[in-house]
Amino acid sequence: MVRGGMQMKDDIARLAGEAAQGDGTAYRSLPCDAVAALAAAHGAAAWEVEATALDLGVVPERYARNVGSLGPAGQARLLRSCAAVVGLGGLGGTVLETLARMGVGRLRGADGDSFAESNLNRQALCRMDTLGCAKSRAAAAAVAALNPSVRFTERPGYLDRDGMLALLSGADLALDCLGGLASRPALREAARAAGLPLVGAAVAGWTGWVATLLPSGPPFPEPGGGAGAEDSLGCPGPAVHLAASLQCAEAVRLLAGQPPALAGKLLLFDLADMSFETVDLG
Repeated sequence: MVRGGMQMKDDIARLAGEAAQGDGTAYRSLPCDAVAALAAAHGAAAWEVEATALDLGVVPERYARNVGSLGPAGQARLLRSCAAVVGLGGLGGTVLETLARMGVGRLRGADGDSFAESNLNRQALCRMDTLGCAKSRAAAAAVAALNPSVRFTERPGYLDRDGMLALLSGADLALDCLGGLASRPALREAARAAGLPLVGAAVAGWTGWVATLLPSGPPFPEPGGGAGAEDSLGCPGPAVHLAASLQCAEAVRLLAGQPPALAGKLLLFDLADMSFETVDLG
C-alpha cells in the first residue's frame, strides 16, 4: 500500500547522501538501491520515487551527469514523459537505449522484424545471442536491464496508419527510426493527426539527415538519392549512431520543455568529409 506522499519525501531526504560533480559542485544524491528500496516500501513505481526526489532537489545518482544540462526540473519532466519509437533497428535501437539511459519514463517501440547477421555492424540491440530474436522483444529486455524506472511497451509487427495512431495515442513525441521510405508517409500523417512533434532521420552510406516535423510546420523532404540509396550505399555504424544521437538530443530538448532546434530545418551531415549543414525548409 502506498504510504503518504509526505512520508515518501521524508524518507527520500533521510536516505539522500552528499556527493559532488567532477568540478566539485555538491549535490544531494539518491543511489539506485535507495530508489528500489523506497519504491518497495511505498508501493510506488521507481520513476515516481525518482521524480519526487528531483522535485525536492535530490538527484537520483543514475542521472547525476544529466542534470548539469537539464536541471532537476528538466530531468523530472523526462521521467514523466512518453516517447514512441517506430523502428527498432539501426536508428531505433540506439535511440531507445539512449532515451532509456536519459530517463524518459515511458517508451513505446514498434518493429515487426527480427535480427539478422547483416545487422551486427550497426544495430545496438543486435548481438550474437539476439540473432533471430524479434527486435521488439530484444528492445524490451534491453530497457529492463538498462533502467528499471522506464516503462516500455512493445508492439511487435509492422504498423499501418491505424496502428501508428494507436502507438502514438497519449505520447508526447514520436521518433521516425524506420528504414526505407515506404512507411514514413503514414507515420508523418499519424503524428500530424495526433498533434505530436516527429523527430526523423535517415542514413545512406556516410551521409544522413535529421529534422523535426511539428504538427503545423512544413514537411521535410527525402534527400539522399531516393528509396534505394540506403541499400546501395549501406549503413556504416558511425553514420547510423550519429544520426540516432542527434535525434535523441532533439527529442530530449522537447521532452524536457525546451524549444526544438530543428523545427523547419534539415541538418545534413557527410562523414566522408566531416561536413555539416543546416538547411531552412521554411
